[in-house]
Amino acid sequence: MSRLNTLALLSVSGLLALSTFGQLAVTSAATAASAATAASAASAASGLSAPRAANPFIRHMYTADPSAHVWEDGRLYVYPSTDVAGGRGYQKMDGYHVFSTDDMVHWTDHGEILHSRDVDWGRKGGGYMWAPDCAYKEGTYYFYFPHPTGPNARDSWKIGIATSQSPASGFKVQGYIEGLEPHIDPCVFIDEDGQAYLYYGGFGEPLVAKLKANMVEVEGPSMRMHGLEDFREGAFVFKREGIYYMIYPDNTPRGHQMRYAMSEHPMGPWEHKGILLDKTSSLTTHGSVVAYKGQWYLFYHNADLSGGKVTNRSICFDPVTFNADGTMKQVVQSSQ
Repeated sequence: MSRLNTLALLSVSGLLALSTFGQLAVTSAATAASAATAASAASAASGLSAPRAANPFIRHMYTADPSAHVWEDGRLYVYPSTDVAGGRGYQKMDGYHVFSTDDMVHWTDHGEILHSRDVDWGRKGGGYMWAPDCAYKEGTYYFYFPHPTGPNARDSWKIGIATSQSPASGFKVQGYIEGLEPHIDPCVFIDEDGQAYLYYGGFGEPLVAKLKANMVEVEGPSMRMHGLEDFREGAFVFKREGIYYMIYPDNTPRGHQMRYAMSEHPMGPWEHKGILLDKTSSLTTHGSVVAYKGQWYLFYHNADLSGGKVTNRSICFDPVTFNADGTMKQVVQSSQ
């Protein structure tokens, strides 16, 4: 695991310096003042009154597919995938990091929590560590990740599981979930009654299965979900005021959009409601929605930091606004 890197991701000009302990820190009062100004500017650009980091908010590495959660310690954690610098392709993606904050301004990189080398049942050659998710139940954090077992990834995808007593360290691979179809992009949602659901699927096929109480086995076969328009992959489900929401990427050429749907039941049927996020500078899109300190946020990625390299992406966030009827307004993308 790499050492802890504390990021003061405030400055538009990136006035950050590497300390002797490998930590990124603001090095002067002048820099801190500049950083505060940048945070205020970022807040104004995104329509927030409170300070926030500018997008992309992680700049020392390339990250994508952010899954955001708030845990019992009061911090907001983001579990993304990692793009390899140099635009070497999605097949080379590897090495999951975790980032957290308690103020939406300062972000901590907790280091690498899992790599393909840790997965003894995985394909030879590594890579293919795509969009993950994390869930918490009764003192244990469950990290779900897609990874193939054979050279033909399309036919051998599995949803792996690693567990820990900490949200950002100590994860150990426990195997993979048996009985699933070979697909990608896991999302685990635990309802108020304690029932957990696994959403997964790509290549245009949205699937859902109930998880057993142990969080590592499914109850019966997966079901195909209905009512979703132009589904591609990457479902993420959350609940607000008794209504279930799903966001997911579509197949729009030259830049996927993020759509959303609503339902009265966690397994659907779903009612498509429209576009939540327009295309970004990245070909792909993938995200999550979370409430933190009274504000809802959409986490997503773009390719601004790499100058538009679609396989060198960076994670971002912007506020989400709901209408009186529960529908969501289209999210406005902010930048540095």
